[in-house]
Amino acid sequence: MKILLVEDEERLASFIRKGMMAEGYEVEIAYDGRMGLSLFRRDSHDVILLDVNLPQINGFELCRLIRAEDEAIPVLMLTALDSLADKSDGFNAGADDYLAKPFEFQELLLRVRALTRRNGPKQKQILQLADLELNLDTKSVTRAEQRIELTTREYALMEYLMLNKGKIISRVDISERVWSLNFDTASNVIDVYISYLRKKIDKGFSPKLLHTIVGMGYVLRE
Repeated sequence: MKILLVEDEERLASFIRKGMMAEGYEVEIAYDGRMGLSLFRRDSHDVILLDVNLPQINGFELCRLIRAEDEAIPVLMLTALDSLADKSDGFNAGADDYLAKPFEFQELLLRVRALTRRNGPKQKQILQLADLELNLDTKSVTRAEQRIELTTREYALMEYLMLNKGKIISRVDISERVWSLNFDTASNVIDVYISYLRKKIDKGFSPKLLHTIVGMGYVLRE
């Protein structure tokens, strides 16, 4: 399970990250609102922990921007602003929960668990683009109701692209997120697997869904 933590206090961010990782969570940190928005748009997350007093874009505005693009992702606001009016602003911006600083880590953990349980069943287990479908439960892919057989690595790449459909994904992103390797600019392994996927999901079908954006990466879209 992956958490996006948007917090400009580096010591607090490090403390939360360390504690959450010990509980089995993956944590991605942004130290300002603009970076937080960028990471939200780039990757898929299960919950967002969001400070209010942030550089670039404050937490309330960032929460509104996130809600405009994703109505389901759980957002927990962390802030020293704990008046009723401040909490009202947070909930009106789209937050699901509000935790005032300072707080005990155990309380934060309990609230994160509650949010992910509450929102888990609502999250779609079928990812779809045009007539292409990916089932997250069965790890299967179909197009026009025809099953597409994928290798383990092809499926991992397909899932990452589907989770980020409509977004341009660089070769570095794929290397880090799918291969979990430091990117080797001399290797063409990513291009090879993109070619494999294109033949399987696009050949004989219309419209074409997997596109190469020269100099930038790849995008899955109509």
